Amino acid sequence: MNERPELNKNLDSKTFREFYYLKEELVDFCRKNGLPVSGGKIEITDRIALFLDTGEVKSAATVRKKSSVTTEINEDTRIEADFVCSEKHRAFFKEHIGNSFSFNVAFQKWLKSNTGKTYREAIEAYHQILADKKKGKTKIDRQFEYNTYIRDFFEDNKGKSLEEAIKCWKYKKQLKGHNRYERSDLKAIE
Repeated sequence: MNERPELNKNLDSKTFREFYYLKEELVDFCRKNGLPVSGGKIEITDRIALFLDTGEVKSAATVRKKSSVTTEINEDTRIEADFVCSEKHRAFFKEHIGNSFSFNVAFQKWLKSNTGKTYREAIEAYHQILADKKKGKTKIDRQFEYNTYIRDFFEDNKGKSLEEAIKCWKYKKQLKGHNRYERSDLKAIE
C-alpha cells in the first residue's frame, strides 16, 4: 500500500504511522471515536496508535500549571521552578529586550530547563537564540515536519519557490514512510 489510507478504526497502527496526517485529521478521528483530543500531535498520534491496536482509550495526561510565586522580577531574580509565561514575565522582558519580544518556542524551552539561573542570563539567552536563528542554527522540533521539510528543501534548492516546495511536500506526505525531504521528491514539480 503506497497511497495514504483513510484514517479509520480498521487501520492498524503500523500502517497508520507510515503516513502523514494533519493534526486536524487526528483530532477529528479522536472526536469520532471518543478519544481525548488534548495534547500535541505526537501525543495524539500515540493515543490513536494504541487505540487502533488494542481498542484502549488512553486518557490525556493532566498537566497542572502552578502559579508563579515570584512577586517581583529584576535581572538578579532567579528563574523559578515550573516557570509559566505570564503577563508579568512578558512585561519584564519587553522592558529589558524591547517591544519586539515574544515567547518563542526555543526561549520558552530555555526558561523551563534553566531553573535557578537569573533573568539577566535569560535576556542573554534570548539574544543568543535570535542570533542562532538568523544563522539558521535552530533545531525544529520533531512534530513540525512541514517546517523541517520546507527548510531542507530550500537548503538543497536555492532559487526554487515556496509554491514548488509546497508541491513537493504535498507529494511527499502522501507517500508511505518518513516525511523528510529527499531530492527524489522533485519529481512532483518536473
